[in-house]
Amino acid sequence: MHLVSLAVTDFRNLADTVIEPDPEGTTVITGRNGAGKTSLLEAAGYLATLQSFRGSPREALVRRGTERAILRAETRVADRTLTIEAEVSAAGRSRTQVNRQAVRRRGDLHDALRVTVFSPEDIGVVRAGPSDRRRFLDETLAVVDPKAARSAEEVDKVLRQRSALLRTAGRTLRADAAVTLDVWDARLEESGTRLVEAREHLVEQLAPLAERHYARLAGAPTPIGLAYQRSWTGPLLEALGEARDRDVQRGVSTVGPHRDELELTLAGLPSRTHASQGEQRSLALALQLAAHELATLRLGTAPVLLLDDVFSELDPLRSRALLEGLPPGQTLLTTAQPAPPEVVAAKVYEMADGGHVTTTGGDG
Repeated sequence: MHLVSLAVTDFRNLADTVIEPDPEGTTVITGRNGAGKTSLLEAAGYLATLQSFRGSPREALVRRGTERAILRAETRVADRTLTIEAEVSAAGRSRTQVNRQAVRRRGDLHDALRVTVFSPEDIGVVRAGPSDRRRFLDETLAVVDPKAARSAEEVDKVLRQRSALLRTAGRTLRADAAVTLDVWDARLEESGTRLVEAREHLVEQLAPLAERHYARLAGAPTPIGLAYQRSWTGPLLEALGEARDRDVQRGVSTVGPHRDELELTLAGLPSRTHASQGEQRSLALALQLAAHELATLRLGTAPVLLLDDVFSELDPLRSRALLEGLPPGQTLLTTAQPAPPEVVAAKVYEMADGGHVTTTGGDG
């Protein structure tokens, strides 16, 4: 699987940009800060996931002064060429199609384009709160296990409905509302249990891969731990029943997959509070490398790799270790400074303001 071409119109600060990445090697996109390099990778990521890997709302993706952004990519999957088209609306409904067929959920894109993203913000997986670690797990599941990803979508839907009901209850649950809450609890128990079991299985698979990658990044073997912690014990339906009075009083759902935690340890200590910044960054990279490797093993081919200015945050040792840990496949790499000498550029694009690009060469 690889990108044949990517065309972007009125996306972020990009007025009109077209690139044709090298199908198997590394395509380097250079330019000063603010030229739109990250936005170009973000557009590719959107076509694979229907969301921004920077966590931005859709209205922020449309260039100022315009009503909609248009994204178009051709991908090659085995012997098929697929066309993905997306219209991102600043105010109205956004639409996406694959070969002129409407995309209704992210899973519909799984066979057309898959991506793995590395960016400086990845350190949030270690340093930030539990929601960042849950998001990491669910983003990885979306690539390696689309069926589990559908459970995550169902959990989000049920939680929105359940929370809306709790808020309107006003700390007093009427009989009719209690019946409706029973329905949402049953649905949350079903989809939530599936999701959590998939997350736990994913953590088991990621742990040995992440430890191996961390040892290479850090230059020395170091025990790391990944432990999934549920926010309840026993069957989820029973836990929801026990928490009902508290949920009604607070107007929120206090137990469920949205309250779980992925605990990360380094040499037996919590990495969020006891690891140095360099150790945290190495652990974050190790987790992303493990996810990329697992996706490659599961799918038989590497996802398209999007490297967003990662080398600006890495010393030469970690830069080399990152590159050495990547399986073969298509890579799009942005940088405002010279890339490490280990990067062999098959194609190079120079980006100017507004997204105008020129091809400046390559090594292969």
